[in-house]
Order: sequence, then C-alpha cells, then structure tokens
Amino acid sequence: MSDGFTTASGDGLGYAYRPSLMGAARQFKLDDDGIEWTTGRHSGRIAYRDVRRLRMSYKPANMQSQRFVTEVWAEGAPKLTIISSSWKSMFEQERLDKPYSAFVAELHRRLIRAAAPVRYEQGTLPLKYWPALAVFAAIVLGLGGLIVRGLQANEMSGAALVAGFLALLFWKGGVFFQRNRPGFYRPEAPPAAVMPKV
Repeated sequence: MSDGFTTASGDGLGYAYRPSLMGAARQFKLDDDGIEWTTGRHSGRIAYRDVRRLRMSYKPANMQSQRFVTEVWAEGAPKLTIISSSWKSMFEQERLDKPYSAFVAELHRRLIRAAAPVRYEQGTLPLKYWPALAVFAAIVLGLGGLIVRGLQANEMSGAALVAGFLALLFWKGGVFFQRNRPGFYRPEAPPAAVMPKV
C-alpha cells in the first residue's frame, strides 16, 4: 500500500504513512469488526469493541506545519498513532490531508456502529496544555515589555525586531494553543480544529 489510502470492495478502507525516512511504513485497514495494523515486522488487530480512548490533536513538525495526529488506545493492544503526513525524502514531508480525513471519519463511523465505550478527546493533555500556555503568556508579556522599553529608549530598530519576533511567535503559538485546547467531543462531529481542511 502506498502512502495515503486505498479502497476496495470487501477489503475495507486502508491508510498508510511513513513516520520517519528510514523507518518502516505504518499501515492500517478498517474491516467490518476492527482495525488491522502493520509496522514493519509487527502487526496486529484491534476489535472496535475493545477501543477505550481516542484523541485527536494538532502537532506541527519542523518540516510540516499542517500535521494532525489521531491516537487510539484499546484493551490489550499497543497505542496506534495515525499521522496526517508522511516522509517522502530527506527534505520533504508529504501532506495526506484527504486520505487521513477519510480514514479518521470512517474510523469514527465504525466505532459508533460498534457502540464501543470510547472516550473521545481533543487537543493536548490538560497537565501539559495549561502550564505551557502560562509559559507562552509570560514570554509574550516579557517581549511586550522589551518593546515598550525599546520605544522609551528611542531604540526603534531593536523594538521593531522584537515586535516582528513577537508577531511570529503570537501567530504560530496562538494557532497551536487554539487548536489544541483540551476537551471532549461527540464522535458524530469530529472537531474541525484538529482535522485538515479538505
């Protein structure tokens, strides 16, 4: 299976991505009763009824600013991590927005049909999110203070440089914290904030 997804009658819906350039591809297939997964020489199967937790989040990487992750936990099985991008070459990651969205949406539909007792979470864990947000706010306030001091000292170029950095930080950090706000959601409506726009 190439990166992305394939459909075939009676064969279920599949999705594959490469998490690293040198590592084995991760492949998933949704059949009638569960999720089949393969990573290199390791493989397994998780029944939908055994899934207990699913978390969707936005996790940009250095070479891919639009990167989304769905994590699946089930009884007696390793955590499955499904990522919306794949390594294509040493300097390029390919976005798989459409196949990822189709696969994740179908996974939700099948979990609903199986009436699995799943806890649907979105964003980052609260114990990570709130301290990180506090640190981010402190940095923003500190840089704002530097800009004011620079203006008071008539150091326009220095103040402009810090203001530019602050604007970039506020834009990137603001998007990250807005998309990754912790919470729960209904499986009928996966949150748009942690899904690619297709």
